[in-house]
Amino acid sequence: MKKSLHSIKTKMLSDRAVRTAYDALADEFNLARELIGARVRAGLTQAELADRMGTTQSAIARLESGARMPSVNTLLKFAKATRSRPVIKLRAA
Repeated sequence: MKKSLHSIKTKMLSDRAVRTAYDALADEFNLARELIGARVRAGLTQAELADRMGTTQSAIARLESGARMPSVNTLLKFAKATRSRPVIKLRAA
């Protein structure tokens, strides 16, 4: 029986501890989606973006994984390399 990713995710998120951990990473996942979107809109591969930023493809992959938050300086370099304009807003929770 083949399960879809959606059904597996739904089942896992029904566990309160898993849901809490997943929700705690929402900001990282949202930023990762933004970074990937900017790179794709710029028509760049990870390797091409890395070259523009003076880093490695594996560093770009780590940024896009959402595993950790990049520094503001890195975000500014990323924006420049993708011809994007960063917008940072702080909103009430």
